Amino acid sequence: MNATKNNIGNNSTTRRKKTKTTAPTTKGIRRVDASNERQLGSSERPTEISSNLSTSDAFLKTCFMPKLEENDITIKQTKRKSAKIERDFYKSLSQLAKHYDITTMPTQHFNYPYNISLALRDIEAQLKTKSENWQSIRLIEKASKTYFAIEERCNTGATLFYVPVVPLYQFLHNKVHRKAACLLLSVCAYLYRNADIPYYRQEDSYLYYNYEMLNDWLQQDEEIEDSHNRKKDLQRAEIIGDMMGQKIADCRNLIFFEQRLKRFRPKNRFDKECLQLAEKAFKLYCDYPNESIFRNAHYNNAVKSEDMDEDDYYNEETVIAMDKYISFFAESDGLIYDNLTSMVNNEFNEYAETQEPMIFKTFNGSDITDKNLDFENQLFKVLNELCRLLN
Repeated sequence: MNATKNNIGNNSTTRRKKTKTTAPTTKGIRRVDASNERQLGSSERPTEISSNLSTSDAFLKTCFMPKLEENDITIKQTKRKSAKIERDFYKSLSQLAKHYDITTMPTQHFNYPYNISLALRDIEAQLKTKSENWQSIRLIEKASKTYFAIEERCNTGATLFYVPVVPLYQFLHNKVHRKAACLLLSVCAYLYRNADIPYYRQEDSYLYYNYEMLNDWLQQDEEIEDSHNRKKDLQRAEIIGDMMGQKIADCRNLIFFEQRLKRFRPKNRFDKECLQLAEKAFKLYCDYPNESIFRNAHYNNAVKSEDMDEDDYYNEETVIAMDKYISFFAESDGLIYDNLTSMVNNEFNEYAETQEPMIFKTFNGSDITDKNLDFENQLFKVLNELCRLLN
């Protein structure tokens, strides 16, 4: 006979079920029957007290663990930690407000952590209007210290800053626009020689590779519509590009920059706009003679080493690099231009982020870095205006 057969379920004693709620203790209780005949020593037991509700008495037979009370030491430690966080927070906030010349809202009289939440909301709203490059604000707790960290970033607006050189070549060979074109040539020389703007006829440039791809595509497929015209445009882009590359790289265009500005007398609206642009570029040249547009560019936008994923950082480019959307190129007209922008945009669509000039500031009591993005802000405006004039 199976030793385990019918053991479960044949026991006459039923299992207790734990009640989810307890029976009321002050309602419906019957009183003990009193015996008038004998007060003491009666062999007859009084009637037991019982509820008039058919409720289980399992509650009375259940054991509960004692309530765990927070001791005084834990409370004091928590209060000390909160007090230190508040002290660090307001010290860092004071340093941040001084740096950005901001008047903060008084929040110290509110209880923790509501005071910190209010102060964060206030400072974030002010930074949005105060700093052109404000990107994000973080409250960092590191090594038992709490402080603010600010990320500033240039917003390029997903724009292709491609400066055409074929129109500049044509202006230089036009008597009406020659002097204005010489001003723009000096601007381009500064951008190429000092600000490190890539040139599309350099073999290590991004656009050089794309123009070569277009050339190979045309050579391999003779049946492409307007193949002859496309090849002609591509050949012109190469010839004029090489000629203008030599002019733009010539240091004499920088030597004569100031002299050209002083002698130039605008005769029409176009001349005036060229003069205004050249003056902005010359000021940049004087204020930042050796600064590159890439000075605050970080690979994969990782500003600090702790933000980097070792594998991705060294092996895979996950953002659109700045040298891909900032460059000199041939011209913004014709079939070659259409093919080029199509190739570029198709590649850029594979990325979710763009590399942009970024700086990171921490307000932890140490000296704040004097880094800023003023140079980049002005240079992008010069590039944008130059593209507009040449297009």
